[in-house]
Amino acid sequence: MDTKLHISYNQIHSLIYGAVARFGLGSTYAPDLMIAIGGGGFIPARILRSFLKAQSGANIPIQAIGLSLYEQLPGMDAETLGTQVAKTQWLNFGGNDTLVSLLGRKILIVDEVDDSRTTLVYAVAELEKDIREQELKAGLQPGESGTEIGVFVVYNKDKPKAGELPAHVMERYFPAATTPDRWLFFPWDCTTDIEEHTRLANTSS
Repeated sequence: MDTKLHISYNQIHSLIYGAVARFGLGSTYAPDLMIAIGGGGFIPARILRSFLKAQSGANIPIQAIGLSLYEQLPGMDAETLGTQVAKTQWLNFGGNDTLVSLLGRKILIVDEVDDSRTTLVYAVAELEKDIREQELKAGLQPGESGTEIGVFVVYNKDKPKAGELPAHVMERYFPAATTPDRWLFFPWDCTTDIEEHTRLANTSS
């Protein structure tokens, strides 16, 4: 049995559309900042923003972060590859004109797939550190800013996870679809004929 699941752009678009309605995104939970994990979270975040804009009329800002679990990076040995997350790009907390304020926000982290959950656990932990630092600088106690974090993934793999997200984040965990543990072949990973990829996606099950 071929365990590779080809996925088309149209299928992803439809899954995100359905998830917005199913979870009440934009109403039950209305994010005002999206953080896309690169590179798989970029296109889903952009599609999701369009659906949310249709409800509110506002463009939600999208910030990009780079986290690498499977990519070979300088100084990374074979044992580290696939087990430890490396931060390759993070939010800009530089000058006043580019400062990203996290306080009081409803943040939605977006990625293509929740596989081992390692990357998402790392992203949430690092983000919560930044929130606590900003709260302290503002003279607030941890949690006083009321900042909320949610997670949106196109696919959640139904498998044991290497880590767990905090309970308050799992309350705002939004998987557009759940799939068995298979190789998911996304359209942005296709380097040959996208029409053939789409045909295979339409015949995959």
